[in-house]
Amino acid sequence: MGIIEARGLTRVYDGLTAVDHIDLDVEEGEIFGFLGPNGAGKTTTMKMLTTLLRPTEGVAKVCGYDVVREPSEVRKVIGVVFQDPALDDRLTGWENLDFHARLYGLKKGERERRIEEVLKLVGLSDRAGDLVENYSGGMRRRLEIARGLIHRPRVLFLDEPTLGLDVQTRRAIWEYISRLNRGEGITVFLTTHYMEEADYLSSRVAIIDHGRILAVDEPKNLKDMIGGDVVIIGCSDPDALARELRGKGWVKEVKVRGGELSVYVELGERRIPEIIMAAERLRIAVESVTLRKPTLEDVYLHFTGRRIREEEASVVERMRIRRARR
Repeated sequence: MGIIEARGLTRVYDGLTAVDHIDLDVEEGEIFGFLGPNGAGKTTTMKMLTTLLRPTEGVAKVCGYDVVREPSEVRKVIGVVFQDPALDDRLTGWENLDFHARLYGLKKGERERRIEEVLKLVGLSDRAGDLVENYSGGMRRRLEIARGLIHRPRVLFLDEPTLGLDVQTRRAIWEYISRLNRGEGITVFLTTHYMEEADYLSSRVAIIDHGRILAVDEPKNLKDMIGGDVVIIGCSDPDALARELRGKGWVKEVKVRGGELSVYVELGERRIPEIIMAAERLRIAVESVTLRKPTLEDVYLHFTGRRIREEEASVVERMRIRRARR
C-alpha cells in the first residue's frame, strides 16, 4: 500500500473541472514530482491531499487515513510548505519555529531540541536569532521547510518550493530537499513547473495537464519513451520539412512549433546530413541546427503538443487580461 493513494480524485469549481478523476500511488520514502504549468491542477490536488479542500468526487488516503473522514489524523502526519509565504516577519527564525512547534503540542525540551535539529538541517543555525524580515528569499524558503519538518511528519508536501528564486538559490534548496529525504527518510510530494527541478529531485514524476494525469514514471523512463536524440531545426518552412521527414523510417516523431522543427531520431549526429539534404531538395533554407538528448520538456510536448513555457505564458496573459478588465 502506498503512503499516498488517490482514486478518481476530482475537484470542480463553478462548473470548471480543475482536477479530473486522477489516480495516484506514492511510495514511502520517495520524492514524487507533480509536474505541470500553472493552472494544471497541481495545487488543487495538493490541497485535497492535505485536507484543505474537499474533493468533489473520489477518495484519497495519506498514511492510511482518509482525507475527508479523518482530516485530523492526516494533519498529524504531514508537513506542508505552501507556495505563498506563511512566516511572521516580525519574529526571529527561532520564534517562528517555536510558535509552530507549540501548535503541534511539543513540550519545551523536545521543542528546543527539534528546533536546533531542523535549523541545522537547513543551514540556518547561525541566523536563528535574526528577524525574518532580514532573511533573503532562499533563507525564507529554507525556514519554511524547517517549519514543515518541526513535528517529524511522515510526508512533506512542497508546493513550488523554489518559485521566484534565482538559479543558485534554487540549486541549494534542491540539495536541502534531497538531504532531508535521505537523512530523515521523509516522503516528499513536490509540485513544480520547473522541468529541471522535477528531473533532478524526483524518484518518479507525474505529468498533469488540464486536471488530468498524462504519464507517471521515473524521469529516465519518461525520456526514454521519446527515445534517441532531438534534432532541432530552424528553417523557412518547418511544416513542409516536417511532412517530408514523417515519411522516413528512421524518424520517430516530428513536432513543429512556430519556426522550429523538433525531429526525434536515434543517432542524431548521423541523421543531420540527411535532414539538411531533405531541406535542400525542397528549397527550404536551414537557419540553425541543434542536437541534444530528450528532456522532460520533450515528454510534455509529446503528450500535449505544447511546451510548458508556452502554457506559463498563456496563464500570465490571461491573468493580465483579467486584471485589465477590473
